[in-house]
Amino acid sequence: MIRAIRVLIAGVALAVVASCGGGDSSKSSKLKGYSGPPVTQVVVKKGERKLYLISGKTVIKSYEIDLGRQPVGDKKYEGDGRTPEGLYFVDRLNPNSRYHLSVGISYPSAQDVAEAAMLGLRPGGDIFIHGLGPEGRALNKADWTAGCIAVTDEEIEEIFAMLRPGVPIFINP
Repeated sequence: MIRAIRVLIAGVALAVVASCGGGDSSKSSKLKGYSGPPVTQVVVKKGERKLYLISGKTVIKSYEIDLGRQPVGDKKYEGDGRTPEGLYFVDRLNPNSRYHLSVGISYPSAQDVAEAAMLGLRPGGDIFIHGLGPEGRALNKADWTAGCIAVTDEEIEEIFAMLRPGVPIFINP
């Protein structure tokens, strides 16, 4: 039942994003130093440790990723070390991240809040795609984040330039 609700919410959200158009993405991308095709979605495959930037039906770029320190399973509550699964959106770009640069993910959704509340816990927040920064470089190990998706500092510079708020992010197991 919960999966059916997620699929319904994902479909409605995609329809809303598609109908909004998101403005002139090529203009905003060029302002950030990227002149290629607009990224229309991000797909994360946690099991493969891969992040894909997609334009239409074409993969533009793919990256190897690190996840939360408990990489298997959906995030349920603050502090569980898991990376969320489901449909989210880019909700902010942070040029002042302690992890070099970061792209905000719209976690928690209303469903995430409700699921955590059923457990009597808070869902947490501040989930990002980010670089390593000094902390990640010093740790030098896989799956070290508190629930975020990490790439190298050079890769987050590319990703940061290619994304804009409103782009859907599908995080799959």
